[in-house]
Amino acid sequence: MGLLVFVRNLLLALCLFLVLGFLYYSAWKLHFFQWEDSNSVVLSFDSAGQTLGSEYDRLGFLLKLDSKLSSGPLRTAVLSLDCMLESLEELKTLLILHLPPRESKVIGSRPVELATKYANFSEGACKPGYASALMTAIFPRFSKPAPMFLDDSFRKWARIREFVPPFGIKGQDNLIKAILSVTKQYRLTPALDSLSCRRCIIVGNGGVLANKSLGSRIDDYDIVVRLNSAPVKGFEKDVGSKTTLRITYPEGAMQRPEQYERDSLFVLAGFKWQDFKWLKYIVYKERVSASDGFWKSVATRVPKEPPEIRILNPYFIQEAAFTLIGLPFNNGLMGRGSWTHNIQREKEFLRKLVKARVITDLTSGI
Repeated sequence: MGLLVFVRNLLLALCLFLVLGFLYYSAWKLHFFQWEDSNSVVLSFDSAGQTLGSEYDRLGFLLKLDSKLSSGPLRTAVLSLDCMLESLEELKTLLILHLPPRESKVIGSRPVELATKYANFSEGACKPGYASALMTAIFPRFSKPAPMFLDDSFRKWARIREFVPPFGIKGQDNLIKAILSVTKQYRLTPALDSLSCRRCIIVGNGGVLANKSLGSRIDDYDIVVRLNSAPVKGFEKDVGSKTTLRITYPEGAMQRPEQYERDSLFVLAGFKWQDFKWLKYIVYKERVSASDGFWKSVATRVPKEPPEIRILNPYFIQEAAFTLIGLPFNNGLMGRGSWTHNIQREKEFLRKLVKARVITDLTSGI
């Protein structure tokens, strides 16, 4: 029972971290000088350093989302789908958001301005900058994006270098350097990077999409993200056949090479120091040691070439846990027991995004 709870919590955390990651990625402003500053985050201030008023909660989210966001004839361009999380009945939601182009200038826009700016976009069209602009409207501190994946300048980033996994990279410098020296790729594919607007869908592992025949709708998205060993083969009618990113950790990775999608990127979400050591084994095609402290059997081979492998930036795990969810800081250490996850707070955070139409939940599972 304890093992199921642990797995459930890891899956929930991963889904939340991905939501945050793609929202920040949607801003597409890699202002490293901002997020390198370890003193740049103050909970009671917005991105410009102004004190937030009483209309915001303790974390900096707008309290009355409806009154703020219904001031113009907004039409959401994100499709209602569902995110599936293994062993978590109360939170089976698929999250969809838009990713804007590099030149997007609408981050500070407010909903009335957005209604005008996007008035000529058809229903369901991809709206550049729309999701990140809505996020800023309900959370003014949303202004310090970071690269989605670790690159060869990772040692410069103050926000992650002082913390151990999963919130940082402390103690992992040599392993990460060795991995990146071989992978040498730190972004999405050139084809995806060239798009002026991207629609993204995050699919988990639960059975909530069974018999809903949403496969073709899922495959219409530019970026389809799947978690851990979420099955595809044999379930294409309901979950689709397209996979852009497969994000996982050693114990969650698929163990049979034939299960991996040919054209997808493999992304590590490192929760502990062993995870980075495992990825080095995989990248260098070395023998995986079973004595490295894994809590269950792990994949010994991933059928991906080094350029198809990425490392999820732990910045998003840190931001999701402490800034957006409001978990206790505990000196940046992963604690024992249920404090590491607060299901109610995590659901509240996702509900805020749904209510503000930053993301959409098809089955109203949140």
